[in-house]
Amino acid sequence: MIKYFVIIIFIIFSSTAYSQKILIPMDLSQTDHLKAYGITYWHLNNGGNAEWLLNYRGGSFMFDYTDNLATECRIRGVFFERISNSSGESILEEVRREGVNMDAIKLEKAPKVAVYAPPGVQPWDDAVRMAMEYAEVKHDIIWDEEVLTDKLKDYDWLHLHHEDFTGQHGKFWVSYRNAPWYIQQVSLSESMAKKMGYADVCALKKAVAEKIKQYVAGGGFLFAMCTATDSFDIALAAAGVDICDAMFDGTPADYNANNKLNYVHTFAFENFKLIMDPTEVEFSNIDVGAQNINNPDADYFTLFDFSAKYDPVPTMLTQCHVNVLKGFLGQTTAFDKQFIKNSVTILALKDGSSEVRYIHGNVGRGTFTWYGGHDPEDYVHRIGDPPTDLNLFKNSPGYRLILNNILFPAAKKKKQKT
Repeated sequence: MIKYFVIIIFIIFSSTAYSQKILIPMDLSQTDHLKAYGITYWHLNNGGNAEWLLNYRGGSFMFDYTDNLATECRIRGVFFERISNSSGESILEEVRREGVNMDAIKLEKAPKVAVYAPPGVQPWDDAVRMAMEYAEVKHDIIWDEEVLTDKLKDYDWLHLHHEDFTGQHGKFWVSYRNAPWYIQQVSLSESMAKKMGYADVCALKKAVAEKIKQYVAGGGFLFAMCTATDSFDIALAAAGVDICDAMFDGTPADYNANNKLNYVHTFAFENFKLIMDPTEVEFSNIDVGAQNINNPDADYFTLFDFSAKYDPVPTMLTQCHVNVLKGFLGQTTAFDKQFIKNSVTILALKDGSSEVRYIHGNVGRGTFTWYGGHDPEDYVHRIGDPPTDLNLFKNSPGYRLILNNILFPAAKKKKQKT
């Protein structure tokens, strides 16, 4: 009898331990917000599931308890709470209750991630790549050849950063045409254009933009920052129009180009005008952020509130432990609200202005998210500046917005409420 009693106690104890939960809070109690995303990605990548608790303690994550998961949290320095299964059920009941702006989204499968970037070292740093490397999120680097040969189908999520899809090499010709890095970049792009059968880099980049558009329309998730945001839409609008001057493609630009743009093809922007002067680093009048360069203390933007139950996607994308974030510049910093299509959801705006910092939209069966600026923790990141050490910014709200986008494709689609 004693033997059977011991066995029963052991079974009860084992069942209780198995039913426990791990809660990773994402409020101010969290020691390392950025690595918390990496933990969640790691768990999904190893076949686990998670609950993303929207608007609960800063957008927390909850998992079934395992010793391996708890150990991984300790190794990476991520704060977690071990709670009972009944406590976990109470949390789910709380966030799902009608009348509260919270909800639970099940995360089921780690997305396969690609970053569009040229080979070799560039004279600037990519905040998204740094965030993924710090958070230990696996990703592949692809470039023009992979895009044009349909390798995008192998990936769920694609990131574009400081890329000029107009083919004007970032419009850095005036300031940097004699710099070794610029010469190398031009040579690399021209060699790729020739290899892929295009007359020049301008034609190559427009073709790449069109391929990426097809990827999104087919169900891909696209995220872009800085120059890639507006130059991508410009390339789509300028299909069949020569917007590159002679120093870029050997022929003069069509200076009637602004009258030939087709905004039907773009993702986010319409009715904008190109800045045709090749000596001016701006691509168009979409970007309005440069006016803040001498006043960082006044540069803040506010995340919009969304209904977690009825608008789960924008809610996921804006999960943070603060709602007001400090601004940061890029070659493209902010988007003029007047040029944003009505179909696009504005996620963040500078108070009292038309400066939109963060937007999201749908194209076909896929989505895109644009985030203005270059590096959330380096207000003016100049060419040649050292990369940001994210060990010093473990709780960066600006970097959290980037990592929200990486987990967003893992979410199980919910039926719309009626």
